[in-house]
Amino acid sequence: MDTSTVAHTIVDSRGSSCPGPITDLAMAYRRAKAGDVIELWATDPGVKADVRAWSAKTGNPILSIDEQGDRIVVVLQIVRR
Repeated sequence: MDTSTVAHTIVDSRGSSCPGPITDLAMAYRRAKAGDVIELWATDPGVKADVRAWSAKTGNPILSIDEQGDRIVVVLQIVRR
């Protein structure tokens, strides 16, 4: 895969509660191509379980879930379209 064509998109859903962060992730996913990386920022602790379920359903792997100060940062790789 040519990594020069891979996009890294940041989706800022801080302050949004369920289902906002997953809705924002799904919208970014619709615009993404296979190989792209989506980084989701959220403050709703429920995003951890929600994104795990979304990943299992869509087949797009989670690269990391980290708490960074006041935000939860989820990084996913888009492999399935």
